[in-house]
Amino acid sequence: MTTTDVDTSHRRRLLEGLAACIRARGYADTTVAGIVREARTSRRTFYAHFADRQECLVALLHESNQRTIARIVATVDPVAAWEAQARQAIEGWIAAVQADPPITLSWIRDVPALGQGRARQFQRSTMRSYVRLIQDLTDTPHLRAAGVRPPSEQIAIILLGGLRELIATAVEDGHDVATIVAPAVEATQALLGPRT
Repeated sequence: MTTTDVDTSHRRRLLEGLAACIRARGYADTTVAGIVREARTSRRTFYAHFADRQECLVALLHESNQRTIARIVATVDPVAAWEAQARQAIEGWIAAVQADPPITLSWIRDVPALGQGRARQFQRSTMRSYVRLIQDLTDTPHLRAAGVRPPSEQIAIILLGGLRELIATAVEDGHDVATIVAPAVEATQALLGPRT
């Protein structure tokens, strides 16, 4: 195994250690000691990869959101009716959340509480990625023929904010996030549907 492979393995274990801590007790009660215990490594190894717990969280959530975006893209059939595409996108997002609700909840609740700096930059960058996703999914010849146009950044942010809050509330209340599919699809269709 090369040095690069070992470094990658340690980084992966640390991210998985953080994820295990978040699932068990939440980010607020997670310590570097807890992360390295879960990762079966040392503080020295942790600080060789991350400046602090916040940087580790940003790395973990970046990966999680990239997987979620990829899942949504893979779920949407670009030649389906626009209503079906809206449902598919929501169902893809909800399926990604169901795979690891505590990690999604950490993205929604913990990152904004971290204040300025890296976390704020990450939050804005991630929202831009989701806005681009919505705009890209709605900017196809098939949807244009149906009267659907890509939303403005502001409309996309309104939609994302509402969907994130629906997800967070469902997870916090211990409900299956699948229960929000119907209202989430209705809101998405209302905001993104054909405009005259």
